[in-house]
Amino acid sequence: MSLRDDLATLIRGDVSTDTDDLAKHSRDTSIFQILPRVVVYPKDPADVAATVRYAHDTGIPLAARAAGTDMTGGPLTDSIALSFTRYMNHISLVGPDFVITQPGVFYRDLEKETLTVSNAIIPSYPASRELAALGGMIGNNSGGELTLRYGKTDRYVQELEVVLADGSMATFKPLTAAERAAKEQEQTFEGQVYQRMRTLVEQNSDDIQRAKPMVSKNSAGYALWDVQHDDMFDLTKLIVGSQGTLGIVTKAKLGLVTLKKHRQMMVMFLNDIHDLPEVVRRVMKYDPESFESYDDQTFKLAVRFLPQIIGHFGIVKILRLGLAFIPELRMVLTGGVPKLILMAEFAEDSHEAAFAKAQEARHLLADLPVQTKLARGEMDSKKYWIIRREAFALLRKNLQGLYASPFIDDCVVPIESYPTFIPALNSLLKQYDLIYTIQGHIGNGNFHIIPLMDLSNENARTTILELTPKVYDLVAQFDGSTTGEHNDGIIRTPYLNTMFSPRMLELFAETKRIFDPKNILNPGKKVGGTTSDIEKYMIKSR
Repeated sequence: MSLRDDLATLIRGDVSTDTDDLAKHSRDTSIFQILPRVVVYPKDPADVAATVRYAHDTGIPLAARAAGTDMTGGPLTDSIALSFTRYMNHISLVGPDFVITQPGVFYRDLEKETLTVSNAIIPSYPASRELAALGGMIGNNSGGELTLRYGKTDRYVQELEVVLADGSMATFKPLTAAERAAKEQEQTFEGQVYQRMRTLVEQNSDDIQRAKPMVSKNSAGYALWDVQHDDMFDLTKLIVGSQGTLGIVTKAKLGLVTLKKHRQMMVMFLNDIHDLPEVVRRVMKYDPESFESYDDQTFKLAVRFLPQIIGHFGIVKILRLGLAFIPELRMVLTGGVPKLILMAEFAEDSHEAAFAKAQEARHLLADLPVQTKLARGEMDSKKYWIIRREAFALLRKNLQGLYASPFIDDCVVPIESYPTFIPALNSLLKQYDLIYTIQGHIGNGNFHIIPLMDLSNENARTTILELTPKVYDLVAQFDGSTTGEHNDGIIRTPYLNTMFSPRMLELFAETKRIFDPKNILNPGKKVGGTTSDIEKYMIKSR
């Protein structure tokens, strides 16, 4: 029998080799394309377990996939694509401060439900919140504009139902020493995992803690430094952010947060980044809910494509939004565009409290060479969020033949390094013929650089292979991380050696062997990936 026929006899869900299905699952939002042999749409955890057992017995690998918004090639495979959004898309329970959900639930749908029932959300949503699903958020340990105050997805994961590499089921959650010892006594694959991981963590504790990235957030490698904490042993800290390389999540319990209702934005304009660290430090004293940034190129592009931006809204909003942009149009026409625009948004229980925080933060910056303003009303704030969120998408749509090419898109550096790191980064990028903007979460040192490129051009592919290690070597000089939110996947796994010692890379490999001894769960991601994979799977044409 064929691979499709074999799998179809094992599960209740669908198994497809349809050309369109394979093509859809050959892409995410990365620079890669890999055609799977078959797509499996499981109906329930039993289907997932049966598929994994088949992979275990035959040695044919598989990769789990949610909504396909990953920017690293993380869910791509040339074997079995396990796709969750068709059937495993149900919310089991919304409690007062938690939700239990399947991995195929779209974040947009989950947020509507949790707001309706509990007036709360999972605040670690990514920029792709309208498109992303929970499985990908967990697999990548996602974060976004609210991460500054609320942290990434690992902070909210309380319990995970996981199919392990032998097809058995396990439920991971924080365990006391006694509970962990009891697990180790079980004569199961799960028991072996607990015993071997506890040994690995304890015997290498010094190396592991020294390796912990000293930046605000990190998604590179396996978070071995977080497994043992507060006298608890918590393997969810490994599953979250593992991109499906250690187990397949079939259900998750996550905590919810009720956000403050009132917001006030302060906007800052800098012409010289020398004072940027001090600006950030002072603003951070007032605990902004978000603290974002974009460069002058982003600003100019937003004004250039203003008609397209306004076209996204109804007639009333078009008029209001158009009027709101008049000061920005004047800036561009008079050549007064600052090098960097910062947006700090303060959220509190009342408008007065939010306004007071923004006003106090503004006063604290008065002696620095930075222009500031408080946004006046909803449209004034909205236009800055639109520039931050939409300018690059509009650029991508309006420059024919060029496409978003994320390959150096998610580095994190310490705030103190800004005056040196940012000019060095720009100098490096300008050595290549690239159209790009730099945006980011300035409050925690996370920068997003996504060039627009024609990947059918051999020079573009050469640039990716040449520039990537140079950028990550620069990041390493400042003890940064190659990825704060987007994870390793195909694009960054080969460069983990810029962040971690050979010993830590071996501990990552041993972790993978403990959970997945036959290397069937999304191989080549997190462990074992090479630059040859980047070259092999990079899109050659659109």
